[in-house]
Amino acid sequence: MISIRSVDKHFGDLHVLKDINLEVPTGQVVVMLGPSGSGKSTLCRTINRLEPVDSGTIAIDGSVLPDEGRALAKLRSEVGMVFQQFNLFAHKTVLENVMLAPIKVHKMKKDDARKRASELLERVGIANQADKYPAQLSGGQQQRVAIARSLAMDPKVMLFDEPTSALDPEMVNEVLEVMVELAREGMTMIVVTHEMGFASKAADRIIFMADGCIIEDSEPKKFFSEPETARARDFLGKIHGH
Repeated sequence: MISIRSVDKHFGDLHVLKDINLEVPTGQVVVMLGPSGSGKSTLCRTINRLEPVDSGTIAIDGSVLPDEGRALAKLRSEVGMVFQQFNLFAHKTVLENVMLAPIKVHKMKKDDARKRASELLERVGIANQADKYPAQLSGGQQQRVAIARSLAMDPKVMLFDEPTSALDPEMVNEVLEVMVELAREGMTMIVVTHEMGFASKAADRIIFMADGCIIEDSEPKKFFSEPETARARDFLGKIHGH
């Protein structure tokens, strides 16, 4: 579903992604771990071309990401993205936020979009908030709206870039529960997170990055019990030390 080949990326003199190769089959949940500055978020953002790459190719479901234009917009609509910040439209209700893209991009009829949006809000557990504005919701609720909004485009892939790191601790689980449910339903997902519980419960595979490279690629059980590299052992030691 996602094929990343020989991808390199610089920010000025900083070499942030170094010869990245990664294949993600349909329905797999990949969690990316690693210290800050290891390139995880940058890699996540290259998958729908929010960050252009210097060299290499990225393909979604067999189609190589074009540089720009309509073809890129179409491919982008097949890749849902949920960020740290919720990026909801403040002047639109929760329901309108979820309806917007299907109407604008897929030219869906308003009534159909409303029905679909209501179903998705039900699915993420906030159907009762449909008529409120984002500012009236908690952070956890806003993030669930952001997930529903991404799902409204029927994406083939969902990318999550630290979706819970801006949330208060008591709100983290309500967002992770929605993500675990998506994983169970077979959504292809790449998740950049510091939530080790989610990583061990929902991931099929752990990608550990450091210094712009993929250093380990293994099953969660193996990664958490016997990491292969000193970098990963050090990283896990620091996390478990807290």
